Formats: sequence, C-alpha cells, structure tokens
Amino acid sequence: MDPARDRSISRRRWLLAGMAMPFSLASAQSALSVFYDGQNLRPVAPNLHFLAGKALERLKSADTVVFVAKLQLYAIDNSLPLGLKLGKFVVSYDILEEKFKAVITESAERSRSGMTASQAEAWCLDTLAISAAGLSPDRPFFLRLEMRAAGPQEQFSNVMADPVRAVIELLGRKAGPGEQHWGPLDSRPLRLSDLVRMTVPGARTG
Repeated sequence: MDPARDRSISRRRWLLAGMAMPFSLASAQSALSVFYDGQNLRPVAPNLHFLAGKALERLKSADTVVFVAKLQLYAIDNSLPLGLKLGKFVVSYDILEEKFKAVITESAERSRSGMTASQAEAWCLDTLAISAAGLSPDRPFFLRLEMRAAGPQEQFSNVMADPVRAVIELLGRKAGPGEQHWGPLDSRPLRLSDLVRMTVPGARTG
C-alpha cells in the first residue's frame, strides 16, 4: 500500500474526528489546555478563576473552602473515559498577608502557602495529573475538567470523611442558588505525538 496514501487517509480521519467533536468541546477549545511532562497530562486553565465570587467572600471571612474536581481523559472515538482523576483542594486565606494556602489530600498530604489567587488556582489544577501510559501517540484524545465548591454545611462532614464518594456526589448534583460550579471544560482534540514534552525543574512539584 502507498505510504503517502496512508498518511493522507490518517490526516483525513483526524480532520473528520475533529469535526465530529461535540459542540461543547468545539466551543470551549481555549478554556482548557494541557501540560505534558512526558508521563502525565496536566490541565491548564488560565481563565478558570475559582478563587472568586462566593468562595472568595468566605475565604476573606476566615472560612476554609473545600473544592472538588474531576478530570477525565477521553479518546475521540470512545464515549467511555480512558482515565479519571478526582481531586480535593482545601483552601484558606491569610488576611494579614493576603495570601492563599492550599492543601491536597491524597495518599500523602501536600500543601503550599504564600500564594496569590492565580498561583493557588494553577497549583491545585496541576495536581490533577492523569497518566498517559498506554495511550497511543497517534490516538486523538481530549481532557474534560469539572469543579465545584463545597457548601459550608457539607464540606467538612461529607467531603472530609469520604472524599471519593463526596466528589462524585457533589459533581453529580446540580448546583443550587449561590453555589459555584465550573465546567465541564474541554480541551481541543490532541495527540501525544503533537505535544511538546515540557520539563521545568522544580516548577511543577508539590
């Protein structure tokens, strides 16, 4: 078979796959991008500001706010996610220093303090890393991100006690009046072979 013809067919399938993406994905291409470190895919959403609005009001009133997040990896040709990462961010605010602190609770707790709002948002999202192992370099995929702020009454009883179940339940429940919910935000169609592997020593560690 002619290699040139094979490449032409591959390009045609890639374009058709992009055209067949859901409208929500196409309309939000700039909402979510991806940082690839050679092993993991990490979401980057510079226009997503969750330390704002009601959450920021609570933080500046000396309250601690819990945010839950879900990142999913989808193949373009498959409706089932190939990867899933759930996250829980416990954020507080130092009124005197006007800086944020975020705590990530996983198998081992990680925290960082003295951050601006944008730094805290970026650091929290960076912890939502999905492994790219097993993903074919030429297989089209996209990432989908969804977040929610836990309410004052629900965050410490349910979210802290059973975080995995709480994340799923919170994101599956429609946000009520005054509650904050972000997403789903989708990346544009991507392939590992098109991504530049980026490694910045010390910049993306917990």
